Amino acid sequence: MNTPLIPANVAAVLEGFPDPVRLRLLDTRALIFRTAARIDGVGPLEETLKWGEPAYLTAVSKSGTTIRLGWPKASPRHCAVYFNCQTSLVDEFRTQFGDTFTFEGNRALWLDPVAPLPEAPLSLCLAAALTYHRRK
Repeated sequence: MNTPLIPANVAAVLEGFPDPVRLRLLDTRALIFRTAARIDGVGPLEETLKWGEPAYLTAVSKSGTTIRLGWPKASPRHCAVYFNCQTSLVDEFRTQFGDTFTFEGNRALWLDPVAPLPEAPLSLCLAAALTYHRRK
């Protein structure tokens, strides 16, 4: 599956991040699209900005909850993958992957921009978000 071109408004935001952060978020973006493509019923993703950050929505199927990518002010040495704080997703991820990720409350997991991307566990987290409404 080819990762779609980045919309201009999203690309402009990503360009504003330091190189290691931008590159890690681009890797994560590609993983979001690869993960969505593997799951029946998720369908195409909408890539837009929410709260000024790249966001990925299952707008057609409505199978999941929004995933956002950012650079947390609370920890600028990390990248963040944000999930809806009204869900139980981050608590589930903390239980499953507490040794893999650092978490911010009930809304985000943080990634080290220079360490290897923990692709398998991150893909499982992304899949859970992309199918959240189907699983409820």
